[in-house]
Amino acid sequence: MEAPAHTLVRPEASAEPQPRRVLGLRDLVMFYIVVTLSLRWLPVAAAAGPSTILIWLLGVLTVFLPLALCVMELSSRYPQEGGMYVWSKRAFGDFAGFITGWVYWTSNLPYFPVLLYFAASNTLYIGGNRWQGLQTSASFFIGFSIAGLVLALVLNLVGLEIGKWLNNLGAIGLWIPVTMLWGMALIAWWKFGSATSFNAQSFKPSLTVANVGIWATLLSAFSGAEAASCMGGEIKHPRRDIPRALLVAGVLVVAGYVLGTMAILVVLPREQLSGMAGLMQAISGSAQRVGWGGIGSLVALLVCLSNLGTIGAYLAAMARLPFVVGIDRYLPSAFARVHPRWGTPYVALIVQGICTALFVVMGQAGSTVRGAYQVLVSMTVIATFFPYLFMFAALIRFQAEPVEPGVIRIPGGKPAATAVGILGFVATAVVIVASAIPDASEPNKVLAVVKVIVLSIVLVGGGTALYWVGKRRAGD
Repeated sequence: MEAPAHTLVRPEASAEPQPRRVLGLRDLVMFYIVVTLSLRWLPVAAAAGPSTILIWLLGVLTVFLPLALCVMELSSRYPQEGGMYVWSKRAFGDFAGFITGWVYWTSNLPYFPVLLYFAASNTLYIGGNRWQGLQTSASFFIGFSIAGLVLALVLNLVGLEIGKWLNNLGAIGLWIPVTMLWGMALIAWWKFGSATSFNAQSFKPSLTVANVGIWATLLSAFSGAEAASCMGGEIKHPRRDIPRALLVAGVLVVAGYVLGTMAILVVLPREQLSGMAGLMQAISGSAQRVGWGGIGSLVALLVCLSNLGTIGAYLAAMARLPFVVGIDRYLPSAFARVHPRWGTPYVALIVQGICTALFVVMGQAGSTVRGAYQVLVSMTVIATFFPYLFMFAALIRFQAEPVEPGVIRIPGGKPAATAVGILGFVATAVVIVASAIPDASEPNKVLAVVKVIVLSIVLVGGGTALYWVGKRRAGD
């Protein structure tokens, strides 16, 4: 029998409304798919050539599996609301927990506009050539991003019972285009042959500085397995369902990345692909070649829906971090409020929505659409992986603690868990360092690296200052 999950205890009023447990196994599978499998990485991988297939497989072994196994055990040991914030706090103290939650939360502020920009770019394919002139319109991208953000925010404000359906529809919107792409690639290969040569030489990775940066970005595509645990208090059976959902979703995510990349390379030469619209280029081009004209608009709509689903999922998960920190009184008590009717941390959700909207506008200021997109991508990777260092270290630290009944451990016990923690920690550090390598088109590479270092210091420094202000407020 599954041991009861830990519950939140408010220091000032434990009888206040609590978030309700509404997420089942199916919802978790859909959640993991929509936050981990991102269609925007397929054209990026395909543009780098067949060698990225090996990078995807390397990512499975060094990033996804260690991350999934780590989340499986830690979420089983401590399944309450807050996820990695709670794990780091228990392992290393309040400051480590706060910095983990702070950096992870802030990493998603530039990530949300990335998703919204990608959705906006692909949405223009609904109108065919008539709408393509808007690909360089900053006003359109900002307007679309704000509208998509408001939709996801409103659905999550009224509760996960409603908000989860946007996540689930997003997962479906992911798989229909990928499945169609596979089918069209097979037909195109049979009729016309492959647009890309698949041989031993083409699969061999090229160890150039530019490629290392791309590989780090692709490895970061396997992040997301930790997100659902932020809502541990709203999962019906976290100890039972999280491992199952990770297993099912993991197989689908790996298949989506590997086979999706190969399908695009079959249809189009890598030179014809772009990062923001490459997926629609591949699908539209393959549809014309196999005689499936007219499906481009439908696929564009599905791609848009999938990204809105990802926004909804991450918006829900990330809002739980300031919510739990507010309960711990390191943020103003307003963040710990739960809506009396909907049972949602509405203050944390609204604040996150406002901050994301500001990033949408700031990311565009003074940049082209493509330039803003690249800036936002670069800002995300390091901040996303930094908290993993604490999480993998916590996994190692917890091996010295007793295990209560019902906890699901990594197969192999303490030695295997320690090995997973070390592998995950090292792989995370490598991704962080490699992500600082600037793009090949960057005119001033030294300045770009300096910017990354300075911004990282500002990010951690800002969190440190906020922690001490909160600690003084809490009277500790």
